[in-house]
Amino acid sequence: MNTLIVSPTYNERKNIVRFVESVFFINPDFHMLIVDDNSPDGTADQVKELQKRFSNLYLECRPGKAGLGTAYCFGFTWALERDYDAIVQMDADLSHDPKEIPVMLDLLTDYDLVIGSRYCDGISVVRWPLRRLMLSYGANLYSRVITGMSIQDATGGFKVWKKEVLESIDLKKIRSNGYSFQIEMNFRSWRKGFNIIEHPIIFIDRTIGESKMSKSIMYEAVFVVWRLRIWKLFGWNK
Repeated sequence: MNTLIVSPTYNERKNIVRFVESVFFINPDFHMLIVDDNSPDGTADQVKELQKRFSNLYLECRPGKAGLGTAYCFGFTWALERDYDAIVQMDADLSHDPKEIPVMLDLLTDYDLVIGSRYCDGISVVRWPLRRLMLSYGANLYSRVITGMSIQDATGGFKVWKKEVLESIDLKKIRSNGYSFQIEMNFRSWRKGFNIIEHPIIFIDRTIGESKMSKSIMYEAVFVVWRLRIWKLFGWNK
């Protein structure tokens, strides 16, 4: 299966070498796209050095920090234009284990979207403070209640998509970021009737660098789930 890993970056210079090496160690035939939002720490320069070692590593630099959602939509569009069969989305901060990629890709035989889930088999999160864990778990419960989706981890960012799912979604209409981006993409896929499965993963919080989560991202998620509920009630944007 022709596979592309898409990873947005902003100030991930300290993690990027280990991340790229660990993915290509799993499978040197994978292709990887780094979408960097003009990181002031020189992440893009580090990726350019890695490109000398890895011919399947690609870099796209955007002029400024425009948000996780737009970065992923950029990467998904890039992948569809090049006709990749499977698109993996994952963080570059080492919180997602590349060893799970082959397992999740195998699940595409029977499913259209595979979500690396922190909550489908208990709670599998390492090194998160209790407040952060309660916020994340509560956000997912809130999402299920309001939207009607049965997904346990609707805010998770480790996923594998069949290209047909992303082709069916008008990516230009996606305006959400952070938590709400993940929820909206899941919702659109679910509404279109695609087969979705959650695969249990262990999420390990970053040890280097700072989290990109902010209050504005959390507030956005609160309102977006209600917008999705309205879409569902009136049959819009299916």
